[in-house]
Amino acid sequence: MTLQKVTLANGESITYRKRDGGNRVIVLVHGNMTSSKHWDVLIDALDDSFTVIALDLRGFGGSTYYTRVNGIKDFSNDLKDFIDSVALQKFDLIGWSTGGAICMQFVIDNPGYCEKLVLLASASTRGYPLFGTNADGTPNYTERLQTIEQIEEDPSKTKAMQGLYDTKNKEGLRAVWDAVIYTHSKPNEQLYEEYLEDMLTQRNLADVYHSLNTFNIGADHNGVSKGSNQAKDITIPVLILRGDRDYVVTEEMTQEIVSDLGDNATYIPLVNCGHSPLIDDLGQLLGAIEKFLKEER
Repeated sequence: MTLQKVTLANGESITYRKRDGGNRVIVLVHGNMTSSKHWDVLIDALDDSFTVIALDLRGFGGSTYYTRVNGIKDFSNDLKDFIDSVALQKFDLIGWSTGGAICMQFVIDNPGYCEKLVLLASASTRGYPLFGTNADGTPNYTERLQTIEQIEEDPSKTKAMQGLYDTKNKEGLRAVWDAVIYTHSKPNEQLYEEYLEDMLTQRNLADVYHSLNTFNIGADHNGVSKGSNQAKDITIPVLILRGDRDYVVTEEMTQEIVSDLGDNATYIPLVNCGHSPLIDDLGQLLGAIEKFLKEER
């Protein structure tokens, strides 16, 4: 699938993949360490009644990274400019991991565009906490990092991962993904190699960690940011999906989303899946998404 490109008003260029289909449009928003490439198996499997568009966020894939990202809102503003650039009026959104936070912020700031929202293994409405590191390398859960500078200097998460990127260490990335993401099923070897190559396109790792750490559309302070209390402004139907063996997003984080979004959200745990249900059980994931999107609104 050939990458297409648009230039936003802020000067950033956003690359994207498009699979033509019917009148219903789905926009896919990826998470950290990935890009539109990592949606490929879902794009291929979705019913032909859907036109599917998957973009590369700023600093990922083929998109540019001229200006640093200061928060989830920067990503969601880029998403709005992208939507306008490709002239979309009505669509459904699927946000995976960090992409879930971006989609929630987009829906809050831009009512009337998105008709249904799917949150796949999403960051919480109250952010994704980044903690300091003890001398033995374990997380220090009493020390929530506060600034981008602290995140940049954190040895166990940012510096370790950035080191793999800087040295183009695909085997190191594979080891991380085997330990945390692909804990049950794995892509075939050719696809895995393509995913690893794609991971190396990321240029904004610390920005993403900082954006997740400070994101908070809940009602209460999360230890870094005062809650904006905007989660209540998401009134469209929402489907929340999380693998029951997800080692990245905890059940507690998912229950925060359930609590903050209220009655318009439906939570379905995905059985025997980790942080990538696309690889663990594409059929189960596809069934849940298509049933939700095709239900009468």
